[in-house]
Amino acid sequence: MAQPAAWDTAPEPLPVDSAPVPEYGAGSLADLLPTLAAGLGVPGMTASITELTPADRNCVFLIDGLGWEQLRAHPEDAPFMSSLLSSSRGGTGRPITAGYPATTATSLASVGTGLPPGAHGLPGYTVRDPATGELMNQLRWRPWTAPGAWQPYPTVFHLAHEAGVHAAQVSSPTFANTPLTQVALSGGTFHGRLSGEDRMDLAAQQLAGADRALVYTYYAEVDGAGHRFGVDSDTWRGQLAHVDRLVQRLAEQLPPRSALYVTADHGMIDVPFDEDHRIDFDEDWELKAGVALLGGEGRARHVYAVPGAHNDVLTCWREVLGEQFWVASRDEAIEAGWFGPRIDDRVYGRLGDVVAAARDDVLLIASEREPKESAMVGNHGSMTPAEQLVPLLEVRS
Repeated sequence: MAQPAAWDTAPEPLPVDSAPVPEYGAGSLADLLPTLAAGLGVPGMTASITELTPADRNCVFLIDGLGWEQLRAHPEDAPFMSSLLSSSRGGTGRPITAGYPATTATSLASVGTGLPPGAHGLPGYTVRDPATGELMNQLRWRPWTAPGAWQPYPTVFHLAHEAGVHAAQVSSPTFANTPLTQVALSGGTFHGRLSGEDRMDLAAQQLAGADRALVYTYYAEVDGAGHRFGVDSDTWRGQLAHVDRLVQRLAEQLPPRSALYVTADHGMIDVPFDEDHRIDFDEDWELKAGVALLGGEGRARHVYAVPGAHNDVLTCWREVLGEQFWVASRDEAIEAGWFGPRIDDRVYGRLGDVVAAARDDVLLIASEREPKESAMVGNHGSMTPAEQLVPLLEVRS
């Protein structure tokens, strides 16, 4: 039989099961606080990150946007954290994974609840609310939705506080009463401080204030610099150098019997500004056909089809994007474990009929619907190592 001509052979889409699924249940962000809380004797908690050794006082310092690969690439800008790379993940020198999608709202909910996205229910930057049919921005919480109904599980901080552990969050005052803080990071006491230095000093004081403690602190500006200027810009490097000094400042103040863990919610990659790397949904009639709502973000899309069109949308998206994106139906993504080992019933309809995760250094922008997001230099969301892998650096006293 004659072989088909080269122009008759359609490229094969990326197999769904070839995506590197996060290490749920053994080495993901969702496993961190339960592991620490188990070591503190909090009932119902499991020490899933088996490489970690219990400590009486535990502090998690989450640096927004600082991925494992970015940290390793810039030792001269972060000498203190670079010196701790061999301590990561209990001295194995390995990273952990963020979870899918690798984005702030999802990751902070995974950290605080100790649950993967399919359970806590914040599975993307924007997702459809099945009750209203509208897109819900889970970072900015727009439109407003009852937080307790959207994410009903107690946080690990709440459970630790009930078990007699001193639980505290030290962050910007801006986040004190936000719905995202309420559903992801509440429990115990919240302390707002504007400067990074003040946060480090207060986090150390909170650790020292009790025999058993679980303290969380946060720094956002590395992520902001990456989005605006890119992860190899002078501005980004300056932020990395600054937060490196903050980590050292906190490490030098640890009270006895303490463990400090430095981690992140996701990494980031820079995407060039050209048509080969930035595909504009708003100008692509093929990709728009049959789509009612476009959710997620440029490297981790939730696609909601008009009734009856989901198979056609899936076929089209695979044909157009399948060499550069892992493109799956909702059920295929669930079966592959992208969102964790289980999907709560209330979460199922929040996931796209089609889910698309970038493998290559490409971005599916929406220049009209999402002008600010479409203009960002640094981006994240997918399952590539640059986005998924985050450090778990450790300092003990």
